[in-house]
Amino acid sequence: MTSTPPVTAASLPLTTRIGQVNQRLKGWEAVRWVDGAPQVTDVLRREVDRWGGLGALYGVLRADPWSAVRWENGVPPERSAEAYAAVQEHVTRYGDGLPVLFVEEAPHGLMALGGTTLPVNLALGAGMDAALTEELAAAVAAEARARGTHVALVSGLDVLRDPRWGRAEECFSEDPALAAALVAATVRGMQGTASCDDPIDAAHVAVVAKHLAGQGAGIGGRNGSGAPIGRRELGELHLRPAHAAARVGVAGYMAAYNDVDGVPCSANEELLTGTIRARWGWSGLVMADGTAVDRLRDSAPDPASAAALALQAGVDLSLWDEAFTHLGTALDRGLVAEAVLDRAVDRVLALKHRLGLLGEPVAPPVPRDAPARDVVALVERAARQAVVLVHDHGVLPLHGDATVAVVGPNADDLDAQLGDYTPPRPPHDPGASTVLSALTARLGADHVRHAVGSRLRGPLDDPGALDDVRDACAAADVAVVVLGGTSRRSYDDEFADNGAVEGPAPDTTNGEGVDLSSVALPQAQLDVVRAARESGRPVVGVVVDGRPRALTELVPLVDALLVVPFPGPTGGAAIADALLTGAASGRLPATFPTADGVVPVAHDERLETARGYRDHPVLRGLPLGTAHAPGVTTTLRTPAATVTAADLAAGAVAALTVDVTNAGPAAVDLSVPLYGRRHERGVRPRRRTLLGVRRATVEAGVTASVTFRLGLDELGSWATGEPVATPVTVGAWCTPDLDEPAGAAVVRVTDQEDCTPWER
Repeated sequence: MTSTPPVTAASLPLTTRIGQVNQRLKGWEAVRWVDGAPQVTDVLRREVDRWGGLGALYGVLRADPWSAVRWENGVPPERSAEAYAAVQEHVTRYGDGLPVLFVEEAPHGLMALGGTTLPVNLALGAGMDAALTEELAAAVAAEARARGTHVALVSGLDVLRDPRWGRAEECFSEDPALAAALVAATVRGMQGTASCDDPIDAAHVAVVAKHLAGQGAGIGGRNGSGAPIGRRELGELHLRPAHAAARVGVAGYMAAYNDVDGVPCSANEELLTGTIRARWGWSGLVMADGTAVDRLRDSAPDPASAAALALQAGVDLSLWDEAFTHLGTALDRGLVAEAVLDRAVDRVLALKHRLGLLGEPVAPPVPRDAPARDVVALVERAARQAVVLVHDHGVLPLHGDATVAVVGPNADDLDAQLGDYTPPRPPHDPGASTVLSALTARLGADHVRHAVGSRLRGPLDDPGALDDVRDACAAADVAVVVLGGTSRRSYDDEFADNGAVEGPAPDTTNGEGVDLSSVALPQAQLDVVRAARESGRPVVGVVVDGRPRALTELVPLVDALLVVPFPGPTGGAAIADALLTGAASGRLPATFPTADGVVPVAHDERLETARGYRDHPVLRGLPLGTAHAPGVTTTLRTPAATVTAADLAAGAVAALTVDVTNAGPAAVDLSVPLYGRRHERGVRPRRRTLLGVRRATVEAGVTASVTFRLGLDELGSWATGEPVATPVTVGAWCTPDLDEPAGAAVVRVTDQEDCTPWER
């Protein structure tokens, strides 16, 4: 039996090669669902005729206001494979015979009709649970691949450095170590691989991780703005999650819109070729963000030059760009070598081979028992972990026979729990819950009062809206005021050419295209809290949002406070559970500032020699890791540990043990963070970094031990964007202190003379 030789760029005509690096079409325009069946359109026919095929097709299943796809006109979930098959049949029959890659968005679940919607990344960051994140990713991948999807575009590389950024919800955390742990878990779960050489089987999808790199450091929190950062900042903060993804074999990266020190990421050869490929040894595919190559026109005189810049830098596949259609002209003008085009084509073909589209088919999926039920349980657990109890002055738990006023703009708004890039919910949605519906289900309608009180951004038109809040609270034993934001997209909104909201979106406060100059809660929402307070009843504040907020005015108005990053469709039940048990297991995944104008405030900003602002001397209102867990204490048992730099580079670890004592009346499930500060001679230290985090379940009246094995990732220097073992002294602690406390453990990474530079 003779095997078929692999398809390579060298065997293809030039036109076909240019077609293989183009991903110009939007899938919902290439195939439509008409009279109960898929029909390819003239848009697809013209593209195949022009290029002899397609490298990839984006968004056949995408359903949202930008695509204008709804339940009434979209591809039914159970017939997704038919839509893909119609496209594949046309491309292979009338084109060059090469199958097309089907690419879909999966920022927190598959963005398709009937797709499972997860809590947003920031909510998973609050859970700090890599194992659960990996399980969720595997479930989404199995769902997507069963429909016929090959490639998922997945957020997770961005590090949240400015809460004004509308896409904060797509970040796992402001801390690169936490982001790295969760993005690696996501890639492992979705791809089922350990390296770039591993095939991706029929139960998994290829991941294109986004965005590379530094998009979270944009000036003023403005989406896609430049990142004016140095090489050390880039390496320590923004490349660490990308490196983690490379190490577990991520199939691709998406080059970001922003520039780093003036060089656009899509034209950054040092980043896309020198760093991730030459230095890291990664061999996957780079896709440009939507229209990012066309945006290089501010850095290039014409489309051919823009295309040449991106291709030379290391972009292998465009997205909705016209510029890559000018690659023939770029070759004719000598702007880029044909070998560079062939390099990109071979990477596209390699991904098709890895997915089993060329050559031998991939292995079939392993059967799973009751997958739908499993996924629901995972989503519910993630929603519960997203709930952060910030403080409680004796109000919680709510009594089971209490009458509760559930008020505020987010009290009964399911869309406000879902996050950006979410498909429309199904017409029948029994598993979804808001705070109002969940408390009503638990307490009974006779024990619940309700009033909206305000919009998110401003007051309601009804002048009696606040009186309704007062009346509802006066008739109750306790008030639960649900505030925050929403990434809601409306089918009446206007959108930019990349799908970001442009307008009017009158009450949308979060998401791509919704950057804010102010992260303080709007006064209209605070007025609802004040109205509830006037009733004389205890007040519980619940902030459901996708970004850190300045809560300084809110904190003194409430007797208990919960913060919940967009928790997904089951979030209402998760919040109700926390209210009725008085316990929550999440931690803040990012620092909340005390006021507008004091950012950046991340817990790992470098120590400053200057004082704070005269009008706001305290910058950090609620640091990363904040959580109120009554009766729980953590103690670092190990006072010191030593490992040589040579041994650390070879895989050795330094072990520290934390004792977690639960003096409360019930078992607790919580994350246990370990913080640190590096002491490097000549380098100003970061105030505090996250060395690691573990989740633990501790029974009532019990002390459990959690061991942290600190290796190269935790103790090495990330100044270059990859871990390097160098002699250093690291202070370590497990208490909430922002600064290294007295009695912190000392971890020494020593040189050949058993010393560190800090000790000489």
